[in-house]
Amino acid sequence: MSTPATAALDVQALRYRWPGAAADTLRIDSLALAAGEQVFLRGPSGCGKSTLLSLCAGVLLPGAGTVALLGRDWATLGASARDRHRADHLGYIFQQFNLLPYLSVLDNVRLPLRFSAARAARAGADAAEQLLARTGLPRPLWTQRADRLSVGQQQRVAAARALVGAPAVVIADEPTSALDEDLREAFMALLLDSCAAAGSALLFVSHDARLAERFHRVADLPAINGALQGQAA
Repeated sequence: MSTPATAALDVQALRYRWPGAAADTLRIDSLALAAGEQVFLRGPSGCGKSTLLSLCAGVLLPGAGTVALLGRDWATLGASARDRHRADHLGYIFQQFNLLPYLSVLDNVRLPLRFSAARAARAGADAAEQLLARTGLPRPLWTQRADRLSVGQQQRVAAARALVGAPAVVIADEPTSALDEDLREAFMALLLDSCAAAGSALLFVSHDARLAERFHRVADLPAINGALQGQAA
């Protein structure tokens, strides 16, 4: 595929091999997300989806090729510069939430604004409160410790934290796995509508194929990963 001129996230000639592995885990010639594009990434367990997300977030660095967020290749940045670039421009919804249990719900959502002046400036006043209101989480819970919430409630807080401050790219790793059908519908509406309103590109991983039709594009990891194709051959 051709690289969009306004790519928010751009993966080119990627090669990644876990230390000690005999072969590459990922060999992706091209994968790019335009600004505001919403992409559903699918593939079976063990095909490298979470590894790819870590590379896109600059947590892992490729052995070869480039992974760039807003035109800046993660591999050209030092560790502290990667942290700043990530804090300013990337929201991440983890499968295990990764909320800070000793902080209140509201303080968890505000956390990215403490680490990024750019996101705080984009958010403006009451952005965290507005996002929490949209999740449907009752206001009395906002001052509670995050570890006192149910699993489904924690997942909604994790989404609000990733979305606050309108990051250029949002990565979501199996974000609906802990939600029942009604909560899943509300969660998807919040996530897709918020990304669209902010112009945030969204890279969304899920095993729930029913969600794919909501996205602009579906990327099939086994189809684009030359490492898997080579193993199959």
